Amino acid sequence: MTAKTFFNSITNGKKDFLQEFIELLEKENISYCVIGGLAVNAYAEPLVSLDLDIVIASRVTDKILLLFPRDWKVKTEKHSINISVTDSDLQVQIQRDERYQEFMKRAERKNVLGYELFVASIEDVFQGKLWAYSDNERRQSKRQKDLADIMRLVEVDSTLKKNLPKEIQEKIISNS
Repeated sequence: MTAKTFFNSITNGKKDFLQEFIELLEKENISYCVIGGLAVNAYAEPLVSLDLDIVIASRVTDKILLLFPRDWKVKTEKHSINISVTDSDLQVQIQRDERYQEFMKRAERKNVLGYELFVASIEDVFQGKLWAYSDNERRQSKRQKDLADIMRLVEVDSTLKKNLPKEIQEKIISNS
């Protein structure tokens, strides 16, 4: 079983929504980079996630929404645009926070669960996870996952530890 086949079976994918989404971006020459849990998988041992957190060039956000097939469900939230399809449990979340725009400049193509994707640098993925963890409006369970992702990144690149806020350092030490 290939990594792609495994990922699609986990997402109950009757079609390869991730591949369709990435092909649309690349066909339209839209800059993007993967952030979030799937980006962590590019650097650490993979864990399954049903979310593809991504940032695209903000100047084309309105344009891309017009390009989506009619069967794609689009929901605009405060911090993201969420896209889903009936034939997959995968949810694409386009991050709208402008702080992430700079990440695309340092993104590199990496293999993530069998897909060749532009992924934010490890330092940028780490920073994004710190921002997400520090957002007190997020559900506690999401913040705990962010903390686990921070720990996974520090395990593969110990130089990141120096950028940890004291509060997070203490949590990681108490969880070790």
